[in-house]
Amino acid sequence: MHKLAIVLIIAFVLAGCGRKSSRTDFGEISDSLLSESMAISQQAMAEIIDNLSSPVEIAALLKKVGAPFSQGSLANPNDLSRITTENQQALHLGIYGADLGYLNIYNKRTSVVDYLTAIKNLSEDLRIGQFFDFVTLKRLATNDKNLDSLIFISVHSFNQMDDYLRTNKRGNLSALIITGTWIEGLYLATTMYNQKPHPDLAERIGEQKIVLADLLLVLKNYKRDPYFNSLIELMEPIKKLFDQVTITYELGEPEMVEENGMLVIKQNEKSHVEIKPDVLPKILDETKKLRNNLLSL
Repeated sequence: MHKLAIVLIIAFVLAGCGRKSSRTDFGEISDSLLSESMAISQQAMAEIIDNLSSPVEIAALLKKVGAPFSQGSLANPNDLSRITTENQQALHLGIYGADLGYLNIYNKRTSVVDYLTAIKNLSEDLRIGQFFDFVTLKRLATNDKNLDSLIFISVHSFNQMDDYLRTNKRGNLSALIITGTWIEGLYLATTMYNQKPHPDLAERIGEQKIVLADLLLVLKNYKRDPYFNSLIELMEPIKKLFDQVTITYELGEPEMVEENGMLVIKQNEKSHVEIKPDVLPKILDETKKLRNNLLSL
């Protein structure tokens, strides 16, 4: 599930999951280092991606704090005719993935089928449709008793797509899927905050400062592509706003946990997010602007 950072499908929704305390912080890397002669290694890229938040987490948090469902906040899945390039297809695949997670959490079965169809078409255009079991997912979507299975298989499908893209040197498309899911998840969170302000939701929004820094690091790895340059420029204004968010960490007691059949020591930590009263409204407004620009990119 954590890997579904890519699919914001399950990340922003499961409230209480939080970020992994074992997160690797790559910090700021100068643009001059992101050149043709010095690209980010596949392992580093994988670690950055694995530590990004996922979308089902936010959706779950939205439901937990009592935010009402809003169909009008979702991207339209029925107009794919203008989405013709691989970059556009990957970006929108991520957007619809985040929307799918949101719909699943709110158990909107009828609408789920429309988004499953859009995801199926885009994944086939990108030649990764073999990892998307549309028939099974559509069947599960028609029965509310299958919600857990629907979410699990959806997330698993996106994980397989991501693994395949990165393994086959198509990491640029994986990066765009991640970007689409992250921005759509943030958009849903900020939109719902306007309707249902809640301190837990404000804190989760503030935590995205860390995610954004990692995400931009990934995107800058492909900055030679004009499409990525345009995307990075669109994200600069919101980065400047998140730069004003302060996040501090408090170390907790370490504990012994089992991972892959081995006992390891896990260092627990708590994060404290501080957003100035005048900054949060600006982040909400800028997120809406960024997301709407993204739909036409």
